[in-house]
Amino acid sequence: MSNISVFLIFFFSLLIPNLVSSSSIQDPELVAQDVHRSINASRRNLAYLSCGTGNPIDDCWRCDPNWERNRQRLADCAIGFGRDAIGGRNGRIYVVTDSGDDNPTNPKPGTLRHAVIQDEPLWIIFNRDMVIKLNQELVMNSHKTIDGRGASVHIADGPCITIHFATNIIIHGIHIHDCKKAGNGNIRDSPEHSGWWDASDGDGVSIFSSQHIWIDHCSLSNCQDGLIDAIHGSTAITISNNYFTHHDKVMLLGHSDSYTQDKNMQATIAFNHFGEGLVQRMPRCRQGYFHVVNNDYTEWQMYAIGGSAAPTINSQGNRFFAPNERFRKEVTKHEDAPESEWRNWNWRSEGDLMLNGAYFRQTGAGASSTYARASSLNARPSTLVGPMTMRAGALNCRKGSRC
Repeated sequence: MSNISVFLIFFFSLLIPNLVSSSSIQDPELVAQDVHRSINASRRNLAYLSCGTGNPIDDCWRCDPNWERNRQRLADCAIGFGRDAIGGRNGRIYVVTDSGDDNPTNPKPGTLRHAVIQDEPLWIIFNRDMVIKLNQELVMNSHKTIDGRGASVHIADGPCITIHFATNIIIHGIHIHDCKKAGNGNIRDSPEHSGWWDASDGDGVSIFSSQHIWIDHCSLSNCQDGLIDAIHGSTAITISNNYFTHHDKVMLLGHSDSYTQDKNMQATIAFNHFGEGLVQRMPRCRQGYFHVVNNDYTEWQMYAIGGSAAPTINSQGNRFFAPNERFRKEVTKHEDAPESEWRNWNWRSEGDLMLNGAYFRQTGAGASSTYARASSLNARPSTLVGPMTMRAGALNCRKGSRC
């Protein structure tokens, strides 16, 4: 047995009794404080682990000290419904050297916009730390990877990323925050084409009629609309290892209750940390099939997981820590329908860890076969959520050492 395995067994043998004993404390606020201390201690004590955490994505590549020379190996590590997203694998490396965005219709070589509009597969990296303030939304062409490892890359304080009628996109290791509305202008979306775009919503990442999308190890916060929205028939999506903070409507999956093309949407939400300052929509689902697995929910102000128009939601192995407020303990919110209707929607909780009074309102038939189309990977035990989500968000990767 490895030293890491021995440590994990020893550590959780200490942690679990603390959690159990906290249930005897009568004051709910003291219970909350006690469990928060245990969670924070687990994060501190496990922080040195860079691999072997049980997170199958991270364990696939982060133990390699030569990750910088083997960047495209990352494309082999995707899981869930977006597991076939290869991004720019087998394409050439494009190095972004210029943080500017002076001309969205005629982008300068060396800029991120010039990279993402090319027709060929590209693996896009950055030669230094940079903050990119876009003048118009960044419209991505297919078969692209944005790989922020080795630099601190922020897309902020302007419009952000749009994936529009595209396929095979990987966005990894960047900070996306303070995104604003823009539009009503010309934007180039390929070497051969530019056109007029109406006003954008101010999303961090907007996914529109696109497939095979993987968003991994990004830090997202404080955008004008959603942090991630996937709509209009988008599918085959994995959103993993991200750190979400300080935002109201975090994630929307499905355009509207009446847009029936979203009935085939399949999305995996895995190993993310939903942290401080979040209000709702983690995610909000419509019509499709959604696997919410091994995430850490440490704060919500209204609800964590919600939906309308009869989505199938399969929640497995997550850790939910409810707010102290008495009437905000429920994880779920069935929206825009009477109870006689939503009680037939297929929502289940399996192996989730409910803390500080959190509860999940299960509805629907309950048969395991119902959830086959909303199952995309094997859930790990919820007691391992701490180490598996320890390094959610953009990583501080340096050449020559494990990431």
